[in-house]
Amino acid sequence: MSSNHPRTKQKPDQVIVDIANYVLDYEIDSADAFDTARNCMIDTLGCGLEALSYSACTKLLGPTIAGTIVPNGAKVPGTTYQLDPINAAFNIGAMVRWLDFNDTWLAAEWGHPSDNLGGILAVADWISRTREAEGNSPLLIKDVLEAMIKAHEIQGIIALENSFNRVGLDHVILVKIASTAVITKMLGGNKEQIIDALSNAWIDGQSLRTYRHAPNTGSRKSWAAGDATSRAVRLSLMVMQGEMGYPTALSAKEWGFYDVLFQGKEFQFQRSYGSYVMENVLFKISFPAEFHAQTAVECALTLHQSEANRLNTAEKIKQVEKIIITTHESAIRIIDKAGPLNNPADRDHCIQYMTAIGLLKGNLIAQDYEDETANDPRVDMLRDTMVCEENRQFSKDYLDPDKRSIANAIQIFYKDGTVSPQITVEYPIGHKRRRHEGIPKLVDKFKVNLARELNKDKVTTILEISMDQKKLETMPVNSYVDLFWKG
Repeated sequence: MSSNHPRTKQKPDQVIVDIANYVLDYEIDSADAFDTARNCMIDTLGCGLEALSYSACTKLLGPTIAGTIVPNGAKVPGTTYQLDPINAAFNIGAMVRWLDFNDTWLAAEWGHPSDNLGGILAVADWISRTREAEGNSPLLIKDVLEAMIKAHEIQGIIALENSFNRVGLDHVILVKIASTAVITKMLGGNKEQIIDALSNAWIDGQSLRTYRHAPNTGSRKSWAAGDATSRAVRLSLMVMQGEMGYPTALSAKEWGFYDVLFQGKEFQFQRSYGSYVMENVLFKISFPAEFHAQTAVECALTLHQSEANRLNTAEKIKQVEKIIITTHESAIRIIDKAGPLNNPADRDHCIQYMTAIGLLKGNLIAQDYEDETANDPRVDMLRDTMVCEENRQFSKDYLDPDKRSIANAIQIFYKDGTVSPQITVEYPIGHKRRRHEGIPKLVDKFKVNLARELNKDKVTTILEISMDQKKLETMPVNSYVDLFWKG
């Protein structure tokens, strides 16, 4: 269908054109990127399966209107739902983000690029089922992996030098942008249509970060990415039906994105698009902690081994003078929290809370953010002794493209003058520099998550296919998704 609106003669913003050119023309030739994308996909799906154990998540899933039947609809892993691709994108996106356990990208802006899988997988599954119903070939999992690599790249490269959180916008804006670009291409969009869809995504309403910060921290932060990737599907479909675009959505004076929402500044770029982000993405492997605190929790687990006997009762904790968390600037700005923590969403974005649990238990799991654990009085007693201090070298290394560290250090000072060792961890186990340690544990995490929702035969089949790069890449998308479905 062609648009009823004549196209203007305005030259589209170069930022939007560059994304469209990358999505259409760039050939991914990095075996490392495809291998990492495979691990990223299975980890992300596993995170979604784990989220199904939480009613706060599952109550949001399913069709908008109960009983809705969608011919050739996209199936939602771990459920009996088969939905239109917009709704399926929300369902999958909310599931994979719910527990803050999927991958992470840290830069001037942070975020979770695998959030884009909500829209990518939903659209790929719907397209594949529709094609098969018409006697045509479905998409393959390699198409999904390629879309993931490119969505990761778009989100991550923009994030390197451009901080949306500093102007109060949530990072899920970049999920909407990245998803829109790759999904429009998956739908058969040409360069002009990708540009039109992206322009609509940039001028769309953008989420405020207030739901991630006191006094408004709440569960929206767990479904915001699902909302963003599903909105991308909606905008892409509209453009494919002929809806017009807005060439200077970013740069238009007074009314464009830069002037209205970005303090008049244009985006800055450190590097061109390739496969850098997927190759360097951070995996959350050992525990579901906001990533700026991952190494702090590792430090706490190490200290638990030597200090647990001095922290195991309220009376003993009264002998703690202070606990110093030495960290980087972004952690102080985002997850340094004092005072009451009102709900799990508040707790999983508090570095002091996560550190306290690690010190007390020698572990941190998703259930530790619930009231049962939080009501232990020792947790707040420890939090009250904690002080966050910035190490400028940590902050510098955090932004160094050759290091991309997320360093934290912890030391406990007691009132009797004794001190614990200072434990420092620069790179979390999910960092590229620790892939040899991390990937086997990531696979173990996937196995556990599969067993939560699926029977033994399905688990065995999924593992056999998912560990074989070539076999997985050549598998039809709908056939793979069927293995995760419970209908």
